[in-house]
Amino acid sequence: MPRLWLLSTVGLILILSLVSVFVGVIDLSWAGILRDPEALQLLAVSRLPRTAAALLTGCSMAGSGQIMQILVRNKFVEPISAGTGQAAALGLLLSVLLFPAAELAVKMSLAAGTALLGTLGFLTLVRRLPPTEPLLVPLVGLVYGGILGAVMVFIAFQADLIQYVEVWMLGEFSGVMRGRYELLWLAGGAAFISYLIAGQFAILGLGRDISLSLGLKHRQVMAAGLLCGSVGSALTVVAVGMLPFIGLVIPNLVSRRLGDNLRTTLPITALLGGVFVLGCDILARMLRHPFEVPVGTIFGVLGSIAFLWLIYTRPRNA
Repeated sequence: MPRLWLLSTVGLILILSLVSVFVGVIDLSWAGILRDPEALQLLAVSRLPRTAAALLTGCSMAGSGQIMQILVRNKFVEPISAGTGQAAALGLLLSVLLFPAAELAVKMSLAAGTALLGTLGFLTLVRRLPPTEPLLVPLVGLVYGGILGAVMVFIAFQADLIQYVEVWMLGEFSGVMRGRYELLWLAGGAAFISYLIAGQFAILGLGRDISLSLGLKHRQVMAAGLLCGSVGSALTVVAVGMLPFIGLVIPNLVSRRLGDNLRTTLPITALLGGVFVLGCDILARMLRHPFEVPVGTIFGVLGSIAFLWLIYTRPRNA
């Protein structure tokens, strides 16, 4: 079953990638690519980078969501709902205010740092919650993220940067071009590192006492998980903005069908996240062609429906 899921997901990625290349305001065809230099330039500068950005974003956010759920030991959290995305956007805003002439790598580093601090703050809060009330964790995450978002909006309003905040808060790929998305490959690298130590994350999810009794270096593995999740979330916010529900819905859909063996499910979760984001991006370009609908809006609607389905339906083995 996992192998079938993996092969099916890879097949969907290949099909959607091919469709994504040829969907847009400007018509593109195989004959044009082979004969017209401008069509070939459009492919290299815009269509291929946009397709790669959508795939990398989906893989990174879905993988980060699954890792965060392991760290918090709660299925109803994700980087965006737990304040990580808001903290990354706050760091990006501070970098614009404090270092306006800095390179993108500097701004990304500050965003990743604030995302890491935001995640640590969330973990500190949820550790004080009673384990018998699992629904308190996502509620605290929503309040925590709302507070960080309010601080960000207040600072942006004082500095007349509200328009920038609106762009970061709503994910979309219309501005993705060659030279403006390459940082997302680092997010893909963070997702790959997460897969390499997926077995240790699975042991970490058993709890601190059990993981220590099994010989796991608890602090080091926890730090690695926080770093991978924070880097992935920060790079996504810097490159394309916030995309809700990816890290929440996709891991839960996969675990419903394939269980919680992280070594098996993490690559499927990441690839399926890429499928969903790329599919929503294609839909965003087709709904009001030649205009575009933000991908975050489409995934917000579809993700909320999927989330309600997850809440009100029981797994087959329940």
